[in-house]
Amino acid sequence: MRFEGLNVAEFFSNIKDKLSKVTNAISGNSDGEPPKAAKGNKLKSPESEAEFYTGIREERSEYVVSEDAAPVEEPEYLESEYLEPEYARYPIVKRDWEGLKRLIAWLEIEPQVTSLQTKGKELLRPGLSLLATKLPQKSDSSELPENSAAQNTELQRNTALQENSAAQENTKKRISRSPRFWISLGVASIGGGALIYCLWILYTLDKGLPDVNDLSAFNRDGTLTIKAADNTILLQSGPATRDKLKLQEIPELLVKAFISIEDRRFYKHRGVDYQGIVRSMVSNLIARDLVQGGSTITQQLARVVFLNQERSIRRKLREALLAQKIERELSKDQVLERYLNLVYLGSDAYGVADAALVFFSKTVDQLTLAEMATLAGLPPAPSEYSPLVNPDMAKQRRNLVLQQMQEAKVITEAQAKEAMAEPMAVKPSPPKRFQVAAPYFASYIRKELPRYVSQDALEAGGLTVETTVDLKWQKIAEEVIKNAIEVDGRRQGFEQAALVSMDTQTGEVKALVGGGNFKESQFNRATQALRQPGSTFKGLVYAAAMAAGFSPYDSYEDEPIIIDGYQPNNYGKKFSGWRSMSDALTRSVNVVAVKVLMDVGFEPTIKLAHDMGIKSKLSPIYSLALGSSEVNLLELTNAYGTLASQGNFIEAHGITRVINQRGDVIYQANFKPKRVLDKDSAAITTWMLEGVVQDGTGGPAALSDRPVAGKTGTSENVRDLWFIGYIPQVVTGVWLGNDDNYPTWGTSGTAAYNWRDFMSQAVKGMPVEKFPKLPQLEGRKGSIKAKPVQPNRIIRGMIVNDDGAIVPYNPNPEPKYYPPQEPAYQEPAYQEPAYQEPAYQEPQY
Repeated sequence: MRFEGLNVAEFFSNIKDKLSKVTNAISGNSDGEPPKAAKGNKLKSPESEAEFYTGIREERSEYVVSEDAAPVEEPEYLESEYLEPEYARYPIVKRDWEGLKRLIAWLEIEPQVTSLQTKGKELLRPGLSLLATKLPQKSDSSELPENSAAQNTELQRNTALQENSAAQENTKKRISRSPRFWISLGVASIGGGALIYCLWILYTLDKGLPDVNDLSAFNRDGTLTIKAADNTILLQSGPATRDKLKLQEIPELLVKAFISIEDRRFYKHRGVDYQGIVRSMVSNLIARDLVQGGSTITQQLARVVFLNQERSIRRKLREALLAQKIERELSKDQVLERYLNLVYLGSDAYGVADAALVFFSKTVDQLTLAEMATLAGLPPAPSEYSPLVNPDMAKQRRNLVLQQMQEAKVITEAQAKEAMAEPMAVKPSPPKRFQVAAPYFASYIRKELPRYVSQDALEAGGLTVETTVDLKWQKIAEEVIKNAIEVDGRRQGFEQAALVSMDTQTGEVKALVGGGNFKESQFNRATQALRQPGSTFKGLVYAAAMAAGFSPYDSYEDEPIIIDGYQPNNYGKKFSGWRSMSDALTRSVNVVAVKVLMDVGFEPTIKLAHDMGIKSKLSPIYSLALGSSEVNLLELTNAYGTLASQGNFIEAHGITRVINQRGDVIYQANFKPKRVLDKDSAAITTWMLEGVVQDGTGGPAALSDRPVAGKTGTSENVRDLWFIGYIPQVVTGVWLGNDDNYPTWGTSGTAAYNWRDFMSQAVKGMPVEKFPKLPQLEGRKGSIKAKPVQPNRIIRGMIVNDDGAIVPYNPNPEPKYYPPQEPAYQEPAYQEPAYQEPAYQEPQY
């Protein structure tokens, strides 16, 4: 729109431009920054309304052009101005708002500019009408004198500047009068932006939700694959439910147990229970413990199937949205059925059917109320509440479930009390799985895996575990143990056997057998059974003596002796007089071993044994020299491996590398040898143990093509039969015995024989290496300091007889005479003869 003497578009464009500059000047910002609210002390004081309108009228009069006005001489530049295009007469307001802040600032100013434009039109309308009446109708611009036209143009410019100034003053007044407006506008802008952002996030999350229709066919992506050293798969198991049930096949009480503790309002919500979240928070705060969870059963199902254990707001939002989607597309019974079949309950049990088998060796319909409550308490922390791992915590959790069931009126108070009084009895069984190669070795690897891999990685699954086992050696070992039990065991009274073989230079376990039949018994006797090692522990005692600077030729008297009430006895209670340490070890003389332990000391001996690989507790008592402290086969074999590696300890291990499902190596074995025994002491001990095989009790272990060092061992009452032996490259241990500790009637030579049976096959073709030569003994100093034991009382030449009395030792006891006893007279029992009726005879005539 354009009127004579007034360019309205130019006027309001100038208002917008000037207003922006005024606002920037007030806020202290540059033209490129968004304007800020002006401070009141930087603006003029507000004028009255009358003054405002007076100013307007005065400014309005400047736009009236008098008809009698003398023509104004036109400046030179004016001619060129008229030659410019029409759009060049109007200033173009340019705003280069950079970024979101500039845009928001402009949007805040735009309503003010629009308001000023509207008010300006209303205020100027009367003036424009008056101007139109005073001025003649313009028909042609050429009729006006040139000076009049120039004056009119100049007048327009002055008027526009005055109007811009008035608009600026008006804007200052409005800003100073309305500080709350800017605050409200800012809050509204931030709130609106946040709302839009949240809606956008929810939209994107909802669009990315997976399909939930086929939950029944769900299988977890992760698997656990265990490979041999040659990449042969020993075991491949996944976190999958082995035994799935229909909801109708699951006892109703078991279902209600899960609902009572996990989601009491399960049938009242639609996936997310806001009331339950508040209730659980209050309950947990009151109890100062995690007694209730905020996630519903549906949310847990969504997390199990589609999500991970990441702790983030995004994951929780997806979980809630998925739960609502699941409830829209599945019935409550379908949700329950899938949850009870998929929930992880610990010990490789997925679902209630698997858990009933793993923990109680039962089917779900055979479970007691207490056992059902135990299973229902497992989901929040399967490892912590596992009855196999932590029975006390499992019992507390079980009782809490029973209490919740009573409060939910699922069971009566009497039922709850009866179930709470039931002891936490478990009968573990392995989960159903396919046939596994090297099952005892695979079970050892599964128990070792948590030492090297995080729990999150284990639960995520998809792991490939590369191991050290040599399948050729493993098969030989399994066959040797099978024959030992079936052949030797029948004749010598033992039903179980175990074998461990290791590389002495790397600590890698090459073969491990923990029993005769894994299907019948999963108990691993190579790693889990703690048994008395008997005389095999003497090898570590003599190693400590050599480290303390003793000589293998130092002599001790083999004699009857009682030390602080303890009497060491030799086999057959025979004593042989003075013997060197080397000869005493070869003949396995008990008395000398105890005396050596006393001279070295408990502390140095126990410390060295632990440094060499013994992890079990060793008691500082005299009988320690004879193997009274229990150890397992793997750690004892590891300790003898330290002797084979010339005093360098390398921890026994079966895992070399672990790879996750993305192909990333999350664990790499890096075991370094550690010097725990000086080379000379290790060489002397090995030389002494060679004599055991060459001339002593370890004779059956001798190999025809290479030297062998080792030691036999027999525990009290011949309950355990041992042989631990080695060549420079390989150390192997064999144990024979019974699970119930029942005495055998065999000898440790049988263990040595089976050791040879395995080693002769396993090391066939392996290069022959010699043991280190015996070092110089004269002037040799020890690497550890002996701390001799100071007994309170020593009685020599006396023994403790069968009735506990201390009597002088008689080397040639006369056999006890037992006078014959006349058998006691027994009066024969009277027996009345049986009456027999005479046979009838017909009279003769």
